[in-house]
Amino acid sequence: MSDFFEQFPTVFSALNVGFLQTLKLFAVTLLGAIPLGLIVSFGSMSRFKILSGATRTVVWIIRGSPLMIQLMIIYYFPGLILHNPIWGSGEDGRFLAAAIAFIINYACYFSEIYRGGVQSVPRGQNEAGLVLGLSKRQIFFKVTLLQMIKRIVPPMSNEIITLVKDTSLSRIIALQELIWAGESFMKGSRGLSGLIWPLFFTGIYYLAFSALLTALFNYTEKKLSYFKI
Repeated sequence: MSDFFEQFPTVFSALNVGFLQTLKLFAVTLLGAIPLGLIVSFGSMSRFKILSGATRTVVWIIRGSPLMIQLMIIYYFPGLILHNPIWGSGEDGRFLAAAIAFIINYACYFSEIYRGGVQSVPRGQNEAGLVLGLSKRQIFFKVTLLQMIKRIVPPMSNEIITLVKDTSLSRIIALQELIWAGESFMKGSRGLSGLIWPLFFTGIYYLAFSALLTALFNYTEKKLSYFKI
């Protein structure tokens, strides 16, 4: 037990650093994927068949293949195939590659949620807006968007909570996130080795973060409950 209390400050410090990297990847992914997903959804719903067909094909490929493979391709492909290692070998390069992979992946998932939300709004409301003299842009932002937000909060919350756990996949390209930090004490880190208990503490970080997000989304759903749909 005395060893545990001696080791805890070292382990706790490393886990905090790893969690900050996880949190950073989570935040950057959301900042990029939320707006990009909306743009992709417009492409999927476009009346220009070539654009909508190409967009839906890309979305199908991204959603149908493992995120881990996408991470490895984005990180290793430039160096191994194009002989141009644009990411380098540093932590910043690995983070940038991981962020791009996550943004593309989650943008495709979010785009389908957006598309379902937009298409679930009754057409009659768009027609009523046109009769009232509103432009298509005004109808989208004043009528469709508000109702879409109400509809997409539950599926978006599920995807965002999944993102919390998916960030651990970035360790496949050696990004030193939370799981990497916990596992490092099994292999030998900061003079410690053969320790498995740090991995259990990584689970506490994920559970606490997921619980916080769940409470936030539950609050958001209640605030949006004035929409009768």
